[in-house]
Amino acid sequence: MRKQELYASVIGYFQQTMPVAETELHYENPYQLLVAVILSAQCTDKRVNQITPALFRDFPTPEALAASSTEVVFGYIRSVSYPNNKARHLTGMARMLVEEFGGEVPDTLEQLIRLPGVGRKTANVIQSVVFNKAAMAVDTHVFRVSHRIGLVPKTCTTPLATERHLVRHLPQALIPTAHHWLILHGRYVCTARNPKCSECGLNGLCKESLKLSGG
Repeated sequence: MRKQELYASVIGYFQQTMPVAETELHYENPYQLLVAVILSAQCTDKRVNQITPALFRDFPTPEALAASSTEVVFGYIRSVSYPNNKARHLTGMARMLVEEFGGEVPDTLEQLIRLPGVGRKTANVIQSVVFNKAAMAVDTHVFRVSHRIGLVPKTCTTPLATERHLVRHLPQALIPTAHHWLILHGRYVCTARNPKCSECGLNGLCKESLKLSGG
């Protein structure tokens, strides 16, 4: 199957089975999503959603978070992975938002990655979810699923190479949604261990499943 045929088939499958695909992080505004995404690094969305209500209640704005200390913020987020680093990142991020961006979350990759705790993946999530830009955040789920299905070649050995390949071959308007398709598929079906291939509607298309079946 040619690559564009594969992409068309995979897109068609997800459009039919997952017409609504959104982040599972709970948030009400760009600032809250930025905090949640920073916290979600190497941590489950479920855990993040458990701790953010109290954090957002007591620090409802960047200004409120910027006025706090790393030690105080640590007390709210101690159950996530790497809480010391993330507490420093959150207070530093909030101060930069206030001092350089008027308390508003910026919308460009270049500005976002200047914020403490924000790398390319986090910046792409914000661009995609908040600003509906054609940005593809490649986390472990996206990387694994896109390789297993065969959407990207083995030569795409880094998240950046994978991101660029996906962006080049996906319709621009679908990139924000495709990001969530791949994440959710990887989270619930194409899991890292014991993927549920027998339950997967992409079984007949997936490069990995065809290899395992001898197809």
